[in-house]
Amino acid sequence: SNRMGGFRCRHNALCLGKLNGTGEALAFGSLLLEGHPIRLTGQDVERGTFSHRHMVIHDQKTAERHMPINEIRDDQAQFCVHNSPLTEQACLGFEYGYSLTDPRMLIIWEAQFGDFVNGAQVIVDQFISSAEKKWQRSSGLALFLPHGNEGLGPEHSSARLERFLQLSADENMVICSPTRASQIFHLIRRQMNQTFRKPLIMMSPKSMLRLPASRSPISRFLSGGYLNVIDDTRFEEAGGDRGDVRQVILCAGKVYYDLANRRDTVDRKDVALVRIEQLAPFPAGDVQKVLDQYPNHEQITWVQEEPRNHAAFFYVERCMREMLELEIDDITRVASPSPSGGSTAMHEQEQQEIVLAAIDGGGGKSRTASNRSPQNSKKTSGGKKTAPSN
Repeated sequence: SNRMGGFRCRHNALCLGKLNGTGEALAFGSLLLEGHPIRLTGQDVERGTFSHRHMVIHDQKTAERHMPINEIRDDQAQFCVHNSPLTEQACLGFEYGYSLTDPRMLIIWEAQFGDFVNGAQVIVDQFISSAEKKWQRSSGLALFLPHGNEGLGPEHSSARLERFLQLSADENMVICSPTRASQIFHLIRRQMNQTFRKPLIMMSPKSMLRLPASRSPISRFLSGGYLNVIDDTRFEEAGGDRGDVRQVILCAGKVYYDLANRRDTVDRKDVALVRIEQLAPFPAGDVQKVLDQYPNHEQITWVQEEPRNHAAFFYVERCMREMLELEIDDITRVASPSPSGGSTAMHEQEQQEIVLAAIDGGGGKSRTASNRSPQNSKKTSGGKKTAPSN
């Protein structure tokens, strides 16, 4: 009955014109109708770790398996889904090999939590990131890695985004962190509809699957495509003058919603929030186009919820400096050998300090990194200076 309730919730969301976790299922269904078979494996993938998928229904009386997604139309391609054990190296290695045999099939391996990809790092290093350079072998394998610092402790918070970004070069793989249901839909479809094959690393959402703010109206599914950069939506939805903006905050992932909630609460009209949804290859041109919309900005700040030596800061800082000749400030948790702490209360306090430091200009320096000084500020390509974070 709980599962049927879940399907009713999906139907109600569709009727209301707002979709959240269903974006993935819509992408799968549309690809199957276009003739692309899909293979999904990983830990608890039939149900989905966060009870968001339910691709397989089991009859409690007969134990019969039922997959509604394979009954859309008689001439559709087939969807195969298999729960796999916690042997990440063996499973990911098998799926990588499978992806080489049929480029017309979407092959996905999903970790129960992104942290578990640690057990398959040798496959990432030796094959996924480098096989095209070493052996001219192309793969369209997709890795779905739930990622987000949500107070669940150091073993259930990080897909080690920084490692994938360090391995990223020469357009060897695509690394994305979508923050909308429609973005997930378009990203999955793009993976199969492009004319080449590259590995896709998706820092997939956890709490965002049920976050009302991350829902998308049906119109965003019906038109457009994946947005590598999302400009501040406030100006489209509530109006305002982009000329009033003095600080542009760049971010990726769910921290955007924390920042947006605080920004709107205190009504900071001089702060714009820009999401970088594709981190690699870095969309420098798209970033520059968005920054050009804010002619009076004086400061560009990267904000992340992860420790400073984790996630995307060092990668983004280098890309901004080398590709756009722009210096950026940063607000993060302090550098740490661990992806997160083990205390939920401490996590919430640190998260609040990051948000306050970014939006209000306050917050505790003991837990937020703000490492530039006025004398180290450098000119941007437009001749402006980036002010230090407070």
